[in-house]
Amino acid sequence: MHDWLASPPGQYLLAWERVQMAQAVANVFGYHALQLGLPELDALEANRMPHRWLATPTPAEATILPQESATSPRVALVTDFSALPFSANSLDLVVMPHALELSADPHGVLREVARVLVPEGRVVICGLNPLSMWGFCQRRPNWFSWMGAQRLLLPSAGECIGYLRLRDWLSLLNLEIEDSQFGCYRPACSSQAWLQRFNWMDKAGARWWPILGSVYCLVAVKRVRSMTLINPARKAVRRLAVAPVTVANSSGNMRATGQNDIQT
Repeated sequence: MHDWLASPPGQYLLAWERVQMAQAVANVFGYHALQLGLPELDALEANRMPHRWLATPTPAEATILPQESATSPRVALVTDFSALPFSANSLDLVVMPHALELSADPHGVLREVARVLVPEGRVVICGLNPLSMWGFCQRRPNWFSWMGAQRLLLPSAGECIGYLRLRDWLSLLNLEIEDSQFGCYRPACSSQAWLQRFNWMDKAGARWWPILGSVYCLVAVKRVRSMTLINPARKAVRRLAVAPVTVANSSGNMRATGQNDIQT
């Protein structure tokens, strides 16, 4: 996928995702943020957290830097995305640009992200939409050879994860979708000239077929449901009122007294 990202459609994809990431992470506050994969995109550039890391699955990818951040290297660590070296409830923000599609265990990656996120923490996910022209090109690359898109967008082991399918996975982990956007409606042409010919499809697609965008970007929040314990023992004890009664003393006189004065 790294070679494809250097092509005109790959740059077109990165440009759209860079804008969406900047809007999604700009107003997310906290202390610790993590980006999983895709070092070509500095997804945390617009974020202002003091601690920001980039995690890659291989050492070779840790040396890749985006053109915009070539003078300011980011902290990179090599780890398995399904076994992150962070304690539970320790990260405020996790950004996943195409990390699920390129992972052999996307369910395990999502569970691990839900584990390390703090309550009300956010996760930003970008992925290719299978219900789009690019998704169809991923499954039938030879059908679009006339546009030069004979190569797969994702590696042969990669799989496009649909938006509705991902939404069900997130709901099982108590990750509530806060915002979602679709984009990149142009065909995956191999030349910049062909991409410019279809630039009108971005505005038309956003208006007439928004859910058929080639790429989606969503923001989900980790919700932790709290409860208030109702303890009957904490209720105030209702005391009986002391009613006066008439008793006779040893001298035979009658007087009114309370129950506390009665001696047996």
